[in-house]
Amino acid sequence: MIFDFLKYLHPTWYFNLYPEHIRNYFPKSVARDDGSIMAEDSGYHSVEARKRDLAYRAFHQGYISKKTSSDKGLNIWEPIKISIHDQYRFLRKNFNTYWVWYVFVLRILSLKNPFLELRELFRTRSVRYQKNAPLLFNPQEYNGFDSKLLSEKPLVSIIIPTLNRYAYLKDILQDLEQQTYPHFEVLVIDQSEPYEPEFYEEFNLSIRLIRQKEKALWMARNQGVQQAKGQIIAFSEDDVRIKRNWLEEHLKCLDFWKADISCGVFFPKGAEIPANRSFFKYAEQFATGNACLYRNVFESTGLFDRNFEGQRMGDGEFGLRAYLTGFLSISTPYASCEDVKAPTGGLRQMGSWDAFRPKSFWSPRPIPSVLYFYRKYFGDKAAILSLLKNIPPSLVPYAFKRNRVLLILGTALSLFFIPLLFLQVCRSWKQASRKLGNQKIDQLSS
Repeated sequence: MIFDFLKYLHPTWYFNLYPEHIRNYFPKSVARDDGSIMAEDSGYHSVEARKRDLAYRAFHQGYISKKTSSDKGLNIWEPIKISIHDQYRFLRKNFNTYWVWYVFVLRILSLKNPFLELRELFRTRSVRYQKNAPLLFNPQEYNGFDSKLLSEKPLVSIIIPTLNRYAYLKDILQDLEQQTYPHFEVLVIDQSEPYEPEFYEEFNLSIRLIRQKEKALWMARNQGVQQAKGQIIAFSEDDVRIKRNWLEEHLKCLDFWKADISCGVFFPKGAEIPANRSFFKYAEQFATGNACLYRNVFESTGLFDRNFEGQRMGDGEFGLRAYLTGFLSISTPYASCEDVKAPTGGLRQMGSWDAFRPKSFWSPRPIPSVLYFYRKYFGDKAAILSLLKNIPPSLVPYAFKRNRVLLILGTALSLFFIPLLFLQVCRSWKQASRKLGNQKIDQLSS
């Protein structure tokens, strides 16, 4: 972990863990495309803190090394003591004031020296939050890239599970008819009731229809992977819209960065790509609604964990397994998709809209699969820290989850609901414990 205080704000971040094959994710220095060097922040007391701050900011500004050496870079996986002053400076630079105070309160409640904490909080008060802007990237290098992978024309298997969404599925299949890269097959795993196989006859696509009577999302995606003919597998959903060059851009991303996984960007219908996802960067998550990867990733990592059936974060867990196995995953804005968010069908029909917002106050909070994921890979302490960060804001309805004022209000309201929230968490924790003792990851034969 680059800075120890990250454990409060990113307790379950992929990059807190030690991958099997280390890449130089966090550089010691960063040269921009114009030849300039990203400057270290001289406001830090220690040289080590300056280097780590630069590395963290470079990561979030789109630094990507094309080298595949095993250089540890900053040895960020080893604990190194950074002063409290430098920790607070790091927080103020990289997080808004709300989260700085959140960390301060947590540390006071965990019996840290209140005078030392308050002193360094005060001394760093002039440090301002700095939003990350992308590093200078020469798009001509990418746009003019002659992709050998595209010229080889590999078969791509596009996997789309669907459940009671024919009206939305029609749109994505029409988008696939218009793709600039034509060498693909579409595997639709249909779980709908009533089942309408004649629906697929109108499309000019190579569709392989798989009927699945059991309503199980991760089983469906596993079926698709197992039956895919292509050595490259792409995932889409039944309620998204994609551009004509969607598949071409995924393949180009794999080739240009020599990556194993290309992660496309989602943005809500009627909106634009989020600013922090509008440039190439190391992918911090894997979403099965918009991704493309080589089949050998599944051969090495295993299929999707069926402990997530009817629940959330199954794709995030797979992404972490792939990261820990040493596969390189790149987030690309060029293969974006519009998320329509169909109000019915799909996982909406099986569970909740949000991992921390259950259907009712009597349901476990968070959804048990979330705690299963956190505890399995990051441990109980990190899971508890994640609960402290995410549960209070979850009292705000899903539609307002990005409203800062309402999030603060939700945090305040959580104090009145502590007994109920505690019972919800206990239920979730207990169910997660059962999942931890029940392995459900099948292997894909080569």
